[in-house]
Amino acid sequence: MEEKETLAFESRVDLLALQEAVENIKNELGKVIIGQKDMIELLIISILSNGHSLIEGVPGVAKTETAKLLAKTINTDFKRIQFTPDLMPSDIIGTSIFNVKTSEFEFKKGPLFSNIVLIDEINRAPAKTQAALFEAMAERQITMDGTEYKLKAPFLIIATQNPIEQEGTYRLPEAQLDRFLFKIKVDYPSLEEEIQILATKHKQKNTKVENLLVEILNAVQIEEYQNTIQDIVIEDNLMKYIATIIHATRVNSNLYIGASPRASIALLNASKSVAAINGRGFVTPEDIKKIARPVLGHRLILTPEREMEGYTTEKVIQQILETIEIPR
Repeated sequence: MEEKETLAFESRVDLLALQEAVENIKNELGKVIIGQKDMIELLIISILSNGHSLIEGVPGVAKTETAKLLAKTINTDFKRIQFTPDLMPSDIIGTSIFNVKTSEFEFKKGPLFSNIVLIDEINRAPAKTQAALFEAMAERQITMDGTEYKLKAPFLIIATQNPIEQEGTYRLPEAQLDRFLFKIKVDYPSLEEEIQILATKHKQKNTKVENLLVEILNAVQIEEYQNTIQDIVIEDNLMKYIATIIHATRVNSNLYIGASPRASIALLNASKSVAAINGRGFVTPEDIKKIARPVLGHRLILTPEREMEGYTTEKVIQQILETIEIPR
């Protein structure tokens, strides 16, 4: 009986084309990016889930390069914005310019009017600029001179930040952090990967790495796959499992602030995408556990005592996952 139900689940959603596209993107990025498989997979999941991603890591671990090359495999509009302390809202959303011929003001759109926007060092811009970005992230629209401009789908922010250098940076508001589906922490490559990086770079010589990649998806296909993700089956007991995980963060003595209902929805959508790229039309508990840390890590705040003791939100999430019974 269970086997028949599993087959029924698998036949509800055709995932072959989606799976093939994901594997092709990974193969294309693998031509240039050595290692960092988790970051690449999470970025792909964020696109399928229609969510923004924040990548955190020290300089030189291919944060920006990966985001740029990922956008290269997708035939959509792409813009890169370097955030700096003197960056103004008009620098990213655009400005009204007076047209002498028509005697009227015309709105010249800024780089935020794109499909995929890479923001380097997001925590370097001041509050006003972050507020303008926040509206685009939250509402997928931009307001200028009382007029609302809808951003064309898909609209995704991929942002980077350096966790070490804090001089000249601004802490991102919790409400803005909550709008990121993932916070992806990137570590140094292993010794073997570092050797392979050097060998690959030596072999490529002066070749422009962008020219090595081919486009895999377009905007229409991305929207289709995002809709497909919503058709992935999740049983009631797994939705209760997600809700139980989120509730546990709110009553955990190690946490000052727990996760919001938006985190529940993020965990739901991300787990559906994990199932889809693995060729399953249904979510399993392992999908939820796999994606819990990048979904929840940046949404939780430790108590001051635990922070001083060197605790991390990832450690608390692991403890919560270990204490909650897995549905069967």
